[in-house]
This record gives sequence, structure tokens and C-alpha cells, in this order.
Amino acid sequence: MHAVIVAAGYGSRLRAVSPSKPLTPVAGVTLIDRVILAARDGGASGFTVVTGHEGDALEAHLARTARAHRLDIGCVRTDDWSRPNGYSVLTGAARVGPERHLLMMADHLFDPALVARVIAAPPAPLVLGVDRRLDNPLVDLDDVTRVRSVGERIVAIGKHLPAYDCYDTGVFAVDERFHDALRRSIAAGGAGSISAGVEALALGGEARLIDVGDAWWLDVDDPRALEQAEEALAGRAPGLAA
Repeated sequence: MHAVIVAAGYGSRLRAVSPSKPLTPVAGVTLIDRVILAARDGGASGFTVVTGHEGDALEAHLARTARAHRLDIGCVRTDDWSRPNGYSVLTGAARVGPERHLLMMADHLFDPALVARVIAAPPAPLVLGVDRRLDNPLVDLDDVTRVRSVGERIVAIGKHLPAYDCYDTGVFAVDERFHDALRRSIAAGGAGSISAGVEALALGGEARLIDVGDAWWLDVDDPRALEQAEEALAGRAPGLAA
């Protein structure tokens, strides 16, 4: 399954460490390479990376990664990477078309098994891999996107959701119906975020989830999370489970 990776933003909370979040080294391997290689090992067959901030450097790096690992990696640059991440998703959608594909973030590391579970989930306009371990010590409660569910349906999503029963791992399987919902949300004055698109689908019962079980994942959004990632992945080849 093809994968779209959103890698356009400023990465402001890691700027003191690296001018480009996707190119930040994690135990000797760039963050974006770890995402790509873990996704490959989980079943992703090709990649479209949406670039923006520090786009020239990132695109040159990805060309080298594609050659080194014999991977199909294409890049498409979003017009204004200061806008919410939903706009980057739609930039990628214009390249990959309507078929079902993975959607993931350049700053979320994960066990390949997590990707495999999302790929294997029953098709829907959107399927999100969620973590039901509310005591997961790697989760930053001040930053994580929270999810409330009923069975396998997402009914609410947001960073400050007061009532929730799982966490958004940042790995989705989507098709053109999600893109359409996101466009409708933006046209109606919505936030333009991925979560806003999920909410639009959830209103019609079309946003689904899959429990990732005990699969490891980590949102590398600040220096503390980077330290956690380096500790977990030290000495491990890219793509291997933590």
C-alpha cells in the first residue's frame, strides 16, 4: 500500500536541536528515514512525502534514501506550510489519487507491526490506529491527540478532549472520501487540520479505528521525546521494533 507522509511543518519545538525536524538524527538515523523504513517493513510499498519547510534539503536527502534502499519515494511541495496539516494532506492527495493509502506523520515513530495492523483493518473512508493504553508512559498528555470511541467508530477527536478512551498514533489508512470530507470542512470554515477531517467523517459514522495493541510508537515533538526515542532505538537498525 502506498503511503503519504506529511513532513512540511516548521517543527518549532525541535528547532534548537535541528533546523529540519524530519532530518533530525535519532540514534544515528534521520527521523524521516526511520518512519519510511518502519513503514516499509510494515507493508508500505511506496511513498509520497509532502515537503515544505527546508524542502530543498529534505528532498535531496530523500533522493539519496530512495537510491540507498531502492525505494519508490516521490516528493510534492505544499504551497504554504504555515497552514494546518490538512492542507498538506490535500497536496499529497492530488498526487496519489482516490485509492486507499496510508497517511502518517514525519515525526511519529512506530513499530512496523502498527502499520501492518492498520493496513489489515477492514476498508473504510478512514481507519486510525489507536492506543488504548491510557497509562502508556511515552504519551505526552499535554500534546497527544485524544480519541473517544464507540466500538470501532470514532465519535470525537482532539488534543484537549475531556473524555476519551484512546490515543491517536498518527497512522491512518484513508481514501478519497476522507479527502472530500476534509475539503468540505475547510470550505465550511473548519480548522483545516487532519482532526477536523476526521470529525467531519465521524459525524456520519464513517471514521473507524483499529487497536494497535502493544505496538510501540512515539511522537517525537520536543527534545524530551527525542531523548526517549534515542534511548529506545539505540543500537537498533531502522525499521526494527523498539
